[in-house]
Amino acid sequence: MIINCAALSESLLESELFGHEKGAFTGADKRREGRFMEADKGTLFLDEIGEVSLLMQAKLLRAIQEGEIQRVGSNQTLSVDVRLIAATNRDLKADVEAGKFRQDLYYRLNVMTIDTPALRERNEDIPALAMHFLEKFAERNRKSIKGFTPQAMDMLLKYNWPGNVRELENTVERAVILLSGDFISERELPISINQYFADHPNGDRDGNNADQPIQPLEQVEKEAILTALEKTGGNKTEAAKQLGITRKTLLAKLQR
Repeated sequence: MIINCAALSESLLESELFGHEKGAFTGADKRREGRFMEADKGTLFLDEIGEVSLLMQAKLLRAIQEGEIQRVGSNQTLSVDVRLIAATNRDLKADVEAGKFRQDLYYRLNVMTIDTPALRERNEDIPALAMHFLEKFAERNRKSIKGFTPQAMDMLLKYNWPGNVRELENTVERAVILLSGDFISERELPISINQYFADHPNGDRDGNNADQPIQPLEQVEKEAILTALEKTGGNKTEAAKQLGITRKTLLAKLQR
């Protein structure tokens, strides 16, 4: 069972983890068991644990240390027995020293640590990961895509990936949505990657040369529309406002 702590607000995260009583907040029309109860006698994986607030950290510590939780809106204490696995891309030891992460929780979680190198330090994994994401999103979008052009894959290998695997996944998903052909090329890669090579004309971290592709106007327009739709949650009216065009114009462009 997996929870991404960074994807939820503190109030939603508390409800997701510990559950809530009927009427605990607006929309809580019935009691709900939280993930800790659902994972009782099992394992719960908390991703991005470093993004959790100090208040929530205290509640997590109680759940781990005492095996006790309380639903939101309840004073009843419930017993749970959950094995917790946590992941983060932050330096939690530094956060402890800075007062951003509880020292007691840190040592409770730090029984066994597995360090995963940054994607830029294991770029031999990039082709397999990229193809995995391509197949995943091609199926989701009902597209038949054969792969990446050599130049596109070369750029993926040479980019420094500050966002690690998630950034690669988002990059491939975006490319799949934009693509209308058989192979993902440098044209479908986001502006941020193309800008990286524009800022590093002598190549990547290994000093290899990379040609900077020029994005066709139609491609730039596609990316702007996609970004606007992403930011507005798919609301075409609001996306059109952000793009400075009418909703009718946006719909016409989407139908091309």
